[in-house]
Amino acid sequence: MDHVGIVVEDLPAAIEFFVALGMELVGQAPVGGEWADKLTALEGLSADIAMLRTPDGHGQVELSTIHHPKAANPAPWEPVSTPGIPRLTFVVDNVDEAFDQLRPHGGALVGEVAQYEDMLRYAYIRGPAGVIVGLVQELG
Repeated sequence: MDHVGIVVEDLPAAIEFFVALGMELVGQAPVGGEWADKLTALEGLSADIAMLRTPDGHGQVELSTIHHPKAANPAPWEPVSTPGIPRLTFVVDNVDEAFDQLRPHGGALVGEVAQYEDMLRYAYIRGPAGVIVGLVQELG
C-alpha cells in the first residue's frame, strides 16, 4: 500500500491531529489542473494536500481539503458499524497517553478503551472530518 487519502474540512487542524499521533509532515502542495480533473472526475478541481509519514516510515496518510467543487454533503459522522466509514488503526506504546495527545486536537473516544484478554488494549477515536482512528496497544 502506498497511502490512505482522507478529505478533511480543516487541513491545518487535521495535520496537527496526525502529528500529535506521531506522524511526520512530509510536505504540502496545491493540487489542480487537467490531470487532477481526469483523475477525480471533478471539473475544475482545486485542493490543498499534505502528506504525512508513519513513524516506522512504511505508511503515509494524504490529507486534502477540496476548495472546488464543494461537496454536496457534510463529512460522515456515522457509527463504526456504517459501511464505508474510514477507519485507520495505529499501534501505539500506550493507548491512554496517545488519546491524551489527541484530545486537544479534537480527538474524542467513540466508545471506551477495551482490553482483549492479555493481548491488547484498543480504542476508537473520532478524528478530523469524522474519521475513526483505532489505537492498539500490544500487551506483554
